[in-house]
Amino acid sequence: MGTGRWKLRNGPFVPLFIGRLEGGSLVRQGGGVKGLGSSPSDYFDYQGQGHEELFSASKDVWEILPAIAGYLKKHLPKGSKGKILGNPVIGENVFLGEGTIVEPGAYIRGPAWIGRNCEIRHGAYLRENVIAGDHCVLGNSSEFKNCLLLEGAHAPHFNYVGDSVLGRDVNLGAGVILSNYRLDGQVIRVTRAGTLVETGLRKFGAIIGDGASVGCNAVLNPGSLVAPKAKILPGTIWVGGGRKKAG
Repeated sequence: MGTGRWKLRNGPFVPLFIGRLEGGSLVRQGGGVKGLGSSPSDYFDYQGQGHEELFSASKDVWEILPAIAGYLKKHLPKGSKGKILGNPVIGENVFLGEGTIVEPGAYIRGPAWIGRNCEIRHGAYLRENVIAGDHCVLGNSSEFKNCLLLEGAHAPHFNYVGDSVLGRDVNLGAGVILSNYRLDGQVIRVTRAGTLVETGLRKFGAIIGDGASVGCNAVLNPGSLVAPKAKILPGTIWVGGGRKKAG
């Protein structure tokens, strides 16, 4: 994958910067990124996000994933300040921040910690261990499980977000799937500093850096690492984990 140009009708050519695939990681072009590491700071500006402990305690960014459950058990606030519309199903151990709206037909199993001014839309299914920062959208017919969404992340239409971290202002187009389990059930591997390493995880979807966008109906397979501000074109199937791109 590389850079391309789209021509607008009756208008100029507009450069489209997408990522290049390098050893199982999507590396942003046009920004001087020569390689992609495994530290949380390679993907996220997490200071001031309210959940810094998850990042600072993790040497490799995927170590955040198995830590989410314990973090919620230790820090989940009591009570709720959000607005509930109609009769959504909301389980125990769910905190909704001020200004957050839960629409009819949503199901929040919990534990879940939802920040301020979020939208939990009709048909959203939040399973166990979900954290969303402020101004996030968890949308219609989308499923979330053991995941962290930083401020302004949107997964608004027909998405699956399992065992994944979405950075600040990440947007998933309609139908984007972050697959989290290999067909053969083996431990998921990623490339770190040019070397294929095992993460120790059998459930690991994607790490998507701040400001990245994923086009409609793209599928990111287990162990996908996406650089900040990368753009993945609609319909892309990315194998991840240091293996070759499908197709």
